[in-house]
Amino acid sequence: MIETIQWADNAVVMIDQTRLPREEVYVTCTTYQQVAEAIRSMVIRGAPAIGVAAAMGVALGMQDGRLEDFEEICKTLAATRPTAVNLFWGIERMRRVFAGFRDRPLEEIRAGLIREAQQIRLEDIAINECIGKNGASLVPDGKTVLTHCNAGALATAGYGTALGVIRAAVASGKKIDVFADETRPFLQGARLTVWELQHDGIPTTLITDNMAGYFLHSGRIGCVIVGADRIAANGDVANKIGTYSVAVLARENEVPFYVAAPISTLDLTLASGDQIPIEQRAAQEVTHLNGMPVAPEGTAVQNPAFDVTPNRYVTAIITERGVVRAPFVDTLRKLVS
Repeated sequence: MIETIQWADNAVVMIDQTRLPREEVYVTCTTYQQVAEAIRSMVIRGAPAIGVAAAMGVALGMQDGRLEDFEEICKTLAATRPTAVNLFWGIERMRRVFAGFRDRPLEEIRAGLIREAQQIRLEDIAINECIGKNGASLVPDGKTVLTHCNAGALATAGYGTALGVIRAAVASGKKIDVFADETRPFLQGARLTVWELQHDGIPTTLITDNMAGYFLHSGRIGCVIVGADRIAANGDVANKIGTYSVAVLARENEVPFYVAAPISTLDLTLASGDQIPIEQRAAQEVTHLNGMPVAPEGTAVQNPAFDVTPNRYVTAIITERGVVRAPFVDTLRKLVS
């Protein structure tokens, strides 16, 4: 299994996803500020993975921090990326542990925070495996699965959400292959999803984002499976930019569109996806490729990192507690009650 992130000797060790697939390099963060920068710069990315990273960052910051430093550590990590709710979920779990230990000796608080961060990582792997099992039956045998961005082991503590479903389907004996959208402009599909699935020996074909409609119309695609960074109470789904387009094309061609995500990705405080904050990233991600310009100097750029897929395009949401379908306002609340 790919080791996305680990706690080791009062440090947080993570695979540098910006350098894949050219080289497999691990980064060792010895301060919470380094963890925050790793999240911000997408050394580590994917909603569940940055939730684990944030929790470990809090634990790391408190290893040489004072009680009065705790909130500043949390605020620094929370300010890294706005869309993925798992980031804030992980920090809130650490806040609850800190509150429970508040009157204990500082060394006990530090040890308790480390235990909680490590537990969050282990839980995430187990949750992903449950998501995979719950979703495997939805994958048609003998067909191709289309996925967008990377919702695999690299986006989580291990195993993956969308790719976890694919892995579980293959493990159950189904003969499937995968089409991976390249996922411009950061190329998570091309760089990360293809790399992961090649490691597993799962047949994978890379396509550009604007080929999705062609293949969805061909009849070859049995279903689409994607991950999520935040899911509103009505089932609207924020995921990597381009997901909305794929969902519309899937509906047009009567191909099921599934979202695989843990309960921690639900944000039932938001009535709809219109309220989900969308991260805007640097223009250079669009105008340059591997440091080389692909657009004229001075080109105006918009670079939203995510879009929101309205719930009407979502066939089902696959979680560790089961698979839910519309009306999501009711089914999602029942799932967490």
